[in-house]
Amino acid sequence: MPELPEVEVSRLGISPYLVGEQVKSVSVRTPKLRWEIPFELQQIAGQVIRRIQRRAKYLLLETDVGTAIVHLGMSGSLRILDAPLPPGKHDHVDLFMMNGKVLRYNDPRRFGAWLWAENGVKHSVLNNLGPEPLSDELTADYMATRAKGKRVTVKQFIMDNKVVVGVGNIYANESLFTSGIRPTRESGSLTMTEWERLVAEIKTVLAYSIEQGGTTLKDFAQADGKPGYFAQELRVYGKAGEPCPECGQGILEQKIGQRNTFYCPLCQI
Repeated sequence: MPELPEVEVSRLGISPYLVGEQVKSVSVRTPKLRWEIPFELQQIAGQVIRRIQRRAKYLLLETDVGTAIVHLGMSGSLRILDAPLPPGKHDHVDLFMMNGKVLRYNDPRRFGAWLWAENGVKHSVLNNLGPEPLSDELTADYMATRAKGKRVTVKQFIMDNKVVVGVGNIYANESLFTSGIRPTRESGSLTMTEWERLVAEIKTVLAYSIEQGGTTLKDFAQADGKPGYFAQELRVYGKAGEPCPECGQGILEQKIGQRNTFYCPLCQI
């Protein structure tokens, strides 16, 4: 599944071609993805895209009349085409621009979403979200306060979008490894020093992944079709049985909250 860095890389990739440009028309070939695509999305036709923002894993294409909200789901991707090429089987939505470019949404599993919010209305999918991990709102004090008395594992805690958005499975594994914290620890057991270390590593790992273009495992590629390169930098994720890059001990794997979890039994305590 595309995680926060992949979504941010998509935002950075499509923005130069769309921001400040006028939408000519919209083509919706599949009326339902994860949810029904609202007819109101057609209101974007004729509008200039003023900004493209990201909130959690949602991309927000803002215009003067409303905002198109895009979620890539399990396997969705966005491409910029220089011309309106014939759509493939899994090409579900196109935005045709007056400058000749086409924003094409492809989603083999159809678990993504295209939604619409009128100006001044906050869509329900954006409610109850925690702070952005790369913002100044995410601090060790904030995390320690939220975690006080909590028995849920620290890995599940940092992956809870109500606590902090966008720390998906890959990046939770990597951040916990580089901060030396075992993912099975109760979140309420971490000291302030450990929270300071973990928050710093979450920010570092996510920022570096964005710089590297995201993590291509199966489905994700950038808006220009190039893969992300952070997969080459993974230290523990997907490396069960391989030697720890720090101490040489074999990496262990177990399920936490139904998600594959990887850690070093010596380096992470």
